[in-house]
Amino acid sequence: MFYKDERLALFIDGSNLYAAAKALGFDIDYKLLRQEFMRRGKLLRAFYYTALLENDEYSPIRPLVDWLHYNGFTMVTKPAKEYTDSMGRRKVKGNMDIELTVDAMELAPRVDHIVLFSGDGDFRPLIASLQRQGVRVSVVSTIRSQPPMISDELRRQADNFIELEELKDVIGRPPREFPSEQRTAVTSPS
Repeated sequence: MFYKDERLALFIDGSNLYAAAKALGFDIDYKLLRQEFMRRGKLLRAFYYTALLENDEYSPIRPLVDWLHYNGFTMVTKPAKEYTDSMGRRKVKGNMDIELTVDAMELAPRVDHIVLFSGDGDFRPLIASLQRQGVRVSVVSTIRSQPPMISDELRRQADNFIELEELKDVIGRPPREFPSEQRTAVTSPS
């Protein structure tokens, strides 16, 4: 539940929201997402958190990051760390949980309601702390994917759970299809 006069802030865990939307078969239209929450209350800030591979010639997420930055989102990025696991596979690590948590705690005295776009159970203590400060917290994720993209603990802690699939008609668009050569280049683990 939202109230027109409440001060809102959005905290978007970029990789988590991307994975949830992908599991449901659609892409997020961030312009529509921002408009939807501006309609629901007084939107003070919309944060977007993501790690970037700095050493790649082309990062598929760079155009999105640039667009968001120029269209009213507060971008919080850091370089992702690459490593090789014990099986010899290339892995990328870029957790933004601490950055999101610190920003939410700092903004808490200035907002009435925080909307967290993540299903990561690690955020349960953050939500509990925000609630103790009098901030209402809604969580946007999905239980309709297989497996569900939200932890039970996070969903139970939140004041309100918003099923991402129910926002599909408001903030979604069909997923972009890449030509087969591009898809290989974008997703190959090399």
